[in-house]
Amino acid sequence: MNPPRVFISYSHDSAVHKKWVLDFATTLRNRGVDAVLDQWDLKPGDDLPHFMETQLREAQFVIMVCTEEYVKKANVGKGGVGYEKMIMTSSLLSEIDNSKVIPIIRQKGTDERPTFLSSKLYINFSNDSELEYSLDDLLRVLLNAPLYEKPEIGLNHFKPLDGSRPDRTSDGLKEVMKAIAATYEGTSNQYIYFQNVVPKASMHRLTLDRYLKQAVKDGLVKWHGDYALSITDDGLNYLFAHGIIEE
Repeated sequence: MNPPRVFISYSHDSAVHKKWVLDFATTLRNRGVDAVLDQWDLKPGDDLPHFMETQLREAQFVIMVCTEEYVKKANVGKGGVGYEKMIMTSSLLSEIDNSKVIPIIRQKGTDERPTFLSSKLYINFSNDSELEYSLDDLLRVLLNAPLYEKPEIGLNHFKPLDGSRPDRTSDGLKEVMKAIAATYEGTSNQYIYFQNVVPKASMHRLTLDRYLKQAVKDGLVKWHGDYALSITDDGLNYLFAHGIIEE
């Protein structure tokens, strides 16, 4: 998968804020996002309007770091931020997918956004103690990795509410159970061998070990000696409940 290209728009409020944005962009790049930032992609002598137009048009996402100063500049059309506002609200908007604009709030005690972003959902980065949670929310949007899968429409109209949480998209336990089910397919044996499960799993071998231990702990599978596994009744019910196999 190609890393998503993300243009970061912000105002140079202070040296502290500028460094925060630099750290933020660096973290995005470290976590698999092609973050575009003036601090490393723009140099003296470059054409600022051309840079902004190009990045706004070519980026898959535009992150707008909303501070009080950013909002003020955007609303009055001042400076670089104001130029971006002009682009985003002009005829060029027809060439820019407006759904790719993500406001993030970097303020204290308010969630002010520029007028042209006021109706858009935002991610709050104002609380430093919760930055990892906010970053996780943002990365799941940028990498198209939602926390939960959208459940299929079921046939059981009276399935109880309790325990009906949808599956996580990155559920390692579910992936292990898929590999175990695939290993069982085509065999009439009661047991399966771990060495046959490994190539069926779409994860690193050490990650497989970790989630297999969880499956054993949860009573979904049992070890028989050092090499053989069997699925339990609870494990079979898990496969049915998660749509891995059909009843």
